Amino acid sequence: MNEPDRGRDHGPLICVADVERLAAQRLPAEVWDFVAGGSGDESVQAANRAALDLVRLVPRALTGAGIAKTCGQLLLADAAMPVVVAPMAYQRLLHPNGELDAARAARTAGVPYVIPMLSSYPLEEIAEVGGTVWFQMYWLRDRGLLLDLVRRAEHAGCEALVVTADVPVMGRRLRDLRNGFALPASVTAANLGAEAVTATHTRRSGTSAVATHSATAFDPTADWADVEWLRGHTDLPIVLKGILDPRDAVRAAELGAEAVVVSNHGGRQFAGAVPSITALPPVLDAVQGRCAVLLDSGVRSGTDVLRALAHGAAGVMYGRPVLWGLAVDGKAGAGLVLDLLHTELREALTLCGCDSVAAGRDLTVMPA
Repeated sequence: MNEPDRGRDHGPLICVADVERLAAQRLPAEVWDFVAGGSGDESVQAANRAALDLVRLVPRALTGAGIAKTCGQLLLADAAMPVVVAPMAYQRLLHPNGELDAARAARTAGVPYVIPMLSSYPLEEIAEVGGTVWFQMYWLRDRGLLLDLVRRAEHAGCEALVVTADVPVMGRRLRDLRNGFALPASVTAANLGAEAVTATHTRRSGTSAVATHSATAFDPTADWADVEWLRGHTDLPIVLKGILDPRDAVRAAELGAEAVVVSNHGGRQFAGAVPSITALPPVLDAVQGRCAVLLDSGVRSGTDVLRALAHGAAGVMYGRPVLWGLAVDGKAGAGLVLDLLHTELREALTLCGCDSVAAGRDLTVMPA
């Protein structure tokens, strides 16, 4: 992998916080706000981090494990580590190559990449990058368009559908409202039609063009019957993202979902939501292995990944840090972030006396 740009404005990038700081310096203020912001008072973002930091693991000693291996499977995909690059909209805001470079970085890192429905390149172009790709979708009012996207994803070689379940409407993201945020002309919802392009580019004071578009395009009445409908229209594995209540996880498993993602949308939806890591154990207890369970929201380090594994998660979704890497140096920057995560996870497992991801799931978890 090429080293990311190392200009005079920064030293060596040795942790993800270094990449975050540099991205914040380089991005236009309103783009940074779009990426970094949360809903309401943004307290859920802080709560995600605080809850993760309170999770303490009990390392094992003298196990003779040697240097840990991080590889394994996520759904039916081989992965170099139990990490999936999360779906995130409009990645050309961060770099001209956007989703293409993010997918290339994921391919090089050996982890699945989730193509967002609101990608700024067509899903077919992103899938052509290679590697393991999944496709993310929202519940569109237009079920014909939704089913067309499913067929396109199947034809393009996507290996799973990630259905976002926690956006009946978009949460009020105050930074975007204050900025009157709209997409620049160079960034479009490439998988959708001209109506979406017009809506997301129309700037009005005190409104978010992205939120305005979602309000007209997304279906707030979607329910479990829609999950059953989707299950009847595709053989791809279904991953329901945005699950926090154990009852919803059980229902997902009953309807044939292969996995759920315990997520509060990175603090971007309900402004009073429980931290994802706090919601994880009850969900795992409820599903009793009937489907895989992943963690999303607030994950920043290899230690965070191990915290999720020690609770029993199959893996994690990794979001904003990949965008920070894109902003810093495209594929190389996103690749650096994933390399750092891999290094940190291998070290965390090794220091805890684990030889593998499976051994990490046997660690004892204690509150701080």
